[in-house]
Amino acid sequence: MSSRALAPSAPRTLHACLLAGLVLISAFVGIGPAQAQTATAGTAASDRAGTVKLVNGKVTASTGSAERPLVAGDAVFGTDHITTGADSSASLVLRDGTTIVVGPASRLELRGFAFNTTTYQGNLAVMVLRGSMRMVSGLIRKNNPEGVHIETPTAVIGIRGTDFIVDVDPAGEAR
Repeated sequence: MSSRALAPSAPRTLHACLLAGLVLISAFVGIGPAQAQTATAGTAASDRAGTVKLVNGKVTASTGSAERPLVAGDAVFGTDHITTGADSSASLVLRDGTTIVVGPASRLELRGFAFNTTTYQGNLAVMVLRGSMRMVSGLIRKNNPEGVHIETPTAVIGIRGTDFIVDVDPAGEAR
């Protein structure tokens, strides 16, 4: 099995272009007062890693056995597992400014997120199990590139750039 991350200079597929557009659209979606922070039972508000900015179709988050549907404005926590349906996608913005766009038929796990808003230090670990993810890195990568790790079933990707796409086929092989 081979593994590689697609750089922005790599040939773009229609799927990658759609993900790029979703990132741009998500930048214009605001969170209103009615969409204030949504915490799941037993999860402290301080554990909030970020916010769901845009949802298209069926997108769920789970922690352990508890699954919840996601809508724009919902909280995302540092150990959430995000799953999108076949024709679905989501855009997440983490507290350090990192934007993660999850493509159709995808599953990713936030394996850990910590961010100090005073020192801008922290770490981020994401496991892409299937499907696609586009990430535009934020302050964690800027201040501590070694603190950002993206994993696939076949590789661990160290982040040196700011914008990249990871695509994992259903068999678990990164492309």
